[in-house]
Amino acid sequence: MKESQGKTVFLRDYQVPDFLIDETSLKVELFEDHTLVSAVLHMRRNPQSPNPQAALVLHGRQQELLEVAVNGRFLTDTEYQLDKEHLTINEVGDSFVFECRTRIHPETNTSLEGLYKSRVMFCTQCEAEGFRKITYYLDRPDVLSVFTTRIEADKNLYPVLLSNGNEMEQGDLGAGRHYAVWHDPFRKPAYLFALVAGDLRHVQDSFTTCTNRQISLKIYVEEKDLDKCEFAMGALKRAMRWDEEVYGREYDLDIFMIVAVDDFNMGAMENKGLNIFNSSCVLANPATTTDFSFGRIESIVAHEYFHNWSGNRVTCRDWFQLSLKEGFTVFRDAGFSADMGSRAVNRIEDVGFLRTVQFAEDAGPMAHSVRPESYMEISNFYTVTIYEKGSEVVRMISKLLGPELFRKGTDLYFDRYDGMAVTTEDFVSVMEEVSGIDLRQFRRWYTQAGTPILEVSRRYNADRQEYHLTFTQSCPPTPRQPEKKPFYIPVAAGLLNEKGQEMPMRFAGESAILTSRVLAVTEPQQTFTFVNVPQAPVPSLLREFSAPVKLKNDLTRDELMFLMSHDTDGFVRWDAGQQLALQVMQECMQQMKDGMVFEMDQRLVLAFEHVMRSSIDDPSMDKAMVANLLLLPSEAYMAELAETVDPEAIHEVREQVRKQLARQLRLIFAAVYNANTTAGSYTYNAEEVARRTLRNTVLNYLMTLEDAAWFNQAWLQFCSADNMTDESAALRAFLNNPCPANETLRKEMTVSFYAKWKHETLVVEQWLSMQSAAPVKDNLPGIKALMEHEAFDMRNPNKVRCVIGAFCNSNTVGFHAADGSGYHFLADQVITLNRINPQIASRQLTPLTRWRKYDTARQAKMKEQLQRILAEPELSPDVYEILSKSMDQ
Repeated sequence: MKESQGKTVFLRDYQVPDFLIDETSLKVELFEDHTLVSAVLHMRRNPQSPNPQAALVLHGRQQELLEVAVNGRFLTDTEYQLDKEHLTINEVGDSFVFECRTRIHPETNTSLEGLYKSRVMFCTQCEAEGFRKITYYLDRPDVLSVFTTRIEADKNLYPVLLSNGNEMEQGDLGAGRHYAVWHDPFRKPAYLFALVAGDLRHVQDSFTTCTNRQISLKIYVEEKDLDKCEFAMGALKRAMRWDEEVYGREYDLDIFMIVAVDDFNMGAMENKGLNIFNSSCVLANPATTTDFSFGRIESIVAHEYFHNWSGNRVTCRDWFQLSLKEGFTVFRDAGFSADMGSRAVNRIEDVGFLRTVQFAEDAGPMAHSVRPESYMEISNFYTVTIYEKGSEVVRMISKLLGPELFRKGTDLYFDRYDGMAVTTEDFVSVMEEVSGIDLRQFRRWYTQAGTPILEVSRRYNADRQEYHLTFTQSCPPTPRQPEKKPFYIPVAAGLLNEKGQEMPMRFAGESAILTSRVLAVTEPQQTFTFVNVPQAPVPSLLREFSAPVKLKNDLTRDELMFLMSHDTDGFVRWDAGQQLALQVMQECMQQMKDGMVFEMDQRLVLAFEHVMRSSIDDPSMDKAMVANLLLLPSEAYMAELAETVDPEAIHEVREQVRKQLARQLRLIFAAVYNANTTAGSYTYNAEEVARRTLRNTVLNYLMTLEDAAWFNQAWLQFCSADNMTDESAALRAFLNNPCPANETLRKEMTVSFYAKWKHETLVVEQWLSMQSAAPVKDNLPGIKALMEHEAFDMRNPNKVRCVIGAFCNSNTVGFHAADGSGYHFLADQVITLNRINPQIASRQLTPLTRWRKYDTARQAKMKEQLQRILAEPELSPDVYEILSKSMDQ
C-alpha cells in the first residue's frame, strides 16, 4: 500500500495560496498519439500569504515536462524539482511570467479526468483536480485567472474547436490543420476550464435577456443526434428566464454552449460558457426518451446553467465548501422543477431519494457533514450529502427567512462576492445580515454529520382545551463525531379536526390566528402548547418535509388513513400512506417469521381503493400524486429502516402485499388503467406525464395477477406505443414480474426491444438497466451475460452504472444472495475498474460498505470481499479511502 493513498487533507490546515495567477494563456496542440500543451502564466505573490519567501509549487500529474521558463529564461534541471505530483521552483520574484511545455496522452486516458478522448472527440473534465493532468498549475479553487485558449488540430477530424468564453479568432495553419482562439473575460479557477474538439454539428437558438442583450445558444452533438436537441434547448431558455425572474441573475457572456459526450464520469459539468454533458443528460425525443428522462434532462440543464452564478461567478474557496455551490444550486434547480411541474410531486420525489440514499449514507462509514472536516480523495465527496442534504439546509434557511428576505440575501451574496472564492460561512452570514436572525445554532447543519431523529408525543387536555406536542431530538454517532449537539429543526405543522379542516394554532397570549406554523425545535426536549383547541386534533407534522430528519410518531393506522385522505399538504398525505404501508408490511413480515398465515390489514386495501376511486370521480385530481400514493415503500427504504436487514424477507413480503392488493382491487386497478388510456399522439406536459405515470403504475400491479389478459394488454401497449415511456414501461412490467406463464413473451419482448433500438445508445442503456435492476432472485447469471453482450463496454461509465450499478443497488434480493455470489461479483468489477477509472470504481463500492446492517453470515462474506479488494497491490486513492473507512467504522 502506498503511503500517499492514506494522506488526509484537513479543513483546519487551509492556508491561502502563496501565489496568484492573473492571466493564463494556453496553447493546446492535438494529435492522434499525443497532445502538446504550452502554458504562459502571469503570476505574482499573494499579499495575503504568510509565506513571503515561499517556493513556487505547482500541481501536475501524468505529464511529460518538455521545458520550463521564468521571465523568458529556460531553466536547467538543477533549477527545479519534479515529482509525480508537483513542480517546484525555489527562486522566483514577486511578479513573473511562468512558461512550460508538456506532453500528455488523452488518447489513453481512461480515467476521464483532465483532457481525454471520448470516442471521436477530445473533451475535458477538470473538476475537481483534473486540470493538473493537462499542465502544471495552481489547481485549487481559490486561484482565479482570466483564460485565453488557443486550440490547434486536424481540420478534417476536428472541425469544431471550443473553449470557455467568446471566440476571438480562427483560421487555417496549413498541412490540413486549423486553430481557434477563445477568451473568457471572467476570472475562474482551473476546475472550470473546458476544451472540446470534434466532428460535431449544432442546433442554434437565441435568448433575449432582461436588458435586451442577445445571447447565442448552441448545443453541439454528433450528427446522428441532431434530432434530440430541441427539448434541452427549450429547457435552457426556460431556465435562463426563470433565473432572471426569481433570482435576478442575467447571463453574462455573448454565447452559451452545451456539448453532449458519451463517455463522462458525471451527469454534466458547468464549465464557464461551455457546459459538457453526459449524453444521457441532454439528448431527448419522444421515441427514445421516457417522461422521467425528460424531467431529469430539464432539471440538469437548469442546474448547470444556474451554476453560472452559484458556482462560477461566486465559487468555493476550497473543496470542503463544495456544498456552497452544489447544495445551493440543487436547491435552485428544485425550485425551477417545482415551478415547471407539480410542486407536491417534485417534493415527494426529492424526499424519497433523500430518505433512501442520503439517510443511508449518513448511517454508513462515509458519513460526513455538509461541510466536511477532512478527505483523502476529493472525488469521493461528490455525494448526496453535499448535494441533496446541502440543498435541504439552504431550503431550511429560505423558509426561516421567507421569500423576500431570502431573495435579499441571495442578491447581497452574489453582489458582494462576485468574482471571489468564498465559504459556507459567508453564505450564512449574509442571510443573518439581511434578516437579523441569529443562525449560530443552525450552523450545526453544516458541521454535524448524521440524520437527526425527532420523536414526537402528544397530549390533549379536554378540560383546559390545551394540546401539547413534545419533541425529543437526538442524532446517532457517526465516524469521528460520537456526540452531537442539538440541531435547529424547523417543523412545519398543522392541526386537523375530525372533518379534515385546519384548526387555529395559537399559543397562550397570542391574538393572531394561524392555521399552519413552523415550530423551532432547538432543545433536546421541547414542548409546544396550543390553547383554545376545542377537540383532540390529528397533527400534520413536518409539512413539505421542512427538515431532513427521521420523524417518529405514535399515529394510529386510522389516523394515517385520515391524513392520507384529508391533509392539504401533499408530502404529509404521501408520507402517511408510506407509514401505513410500512406498518402493514412489517406486521406481515413478523407473521412470516412466526410461521403464521399471511393476513394483510384491510385498511391498506381501503386506502388504496379510496385513492383510486377519487382519481376516477374527480378528473381534476393530480394523477401524478395518485401514482405516488399507490407506490409501496421500496425495498431499499425498508432496508434503511431495519435494524438488521433481511433482504429475502423484505422482498418476499413486499411482493406478497403487491399481489394481494392487485387481487383484491383488480377491478378498480383495471378501471384506472383504462381511464388513463388515450388515443392521441404523445405530448410532454405535466397532465399527460401524470396520466402515463398513473397508468403504468397500475399496470405493474396488474401484472402480478399472472393473467393472460394482462400479459396480452402489456404486449399490446409495447407494440402500439408511440413513445418510449409506454414502450419501456410495458417491457419493465414483464421484467419486474417474471413468472413461467409469461417467460416466452418476456424473452421475445426483450430481444425485440434491443433489435429495434440497438443503434440508439441511450435506449440500449435503458435496456441494460431495466434487466439489471429488476428486483428478482437469482439474476446474477443474467447480469454476467449482459456484460458479455456487444452493447456493454467496461470503459463507458454509463454502461457500468446501467449494469453493475443497477444490479448491486436496485436488485437488493439478487445482490444479497445468501451464498455471497453478488458480493464476489462486485469485488471483481471494482478490482477491474480500479485500473481503468478509479472514480467509477469507488462509486460502485457503496453496497459493500454497509456490511454492518446485515446478519453475521452476510457480514462475513461482505468483509471478505472488501479485504480482497484491499489486498490489491495498486489501489487508487479513490478506492482506498472508501475501503479504509468502511473497515475502520
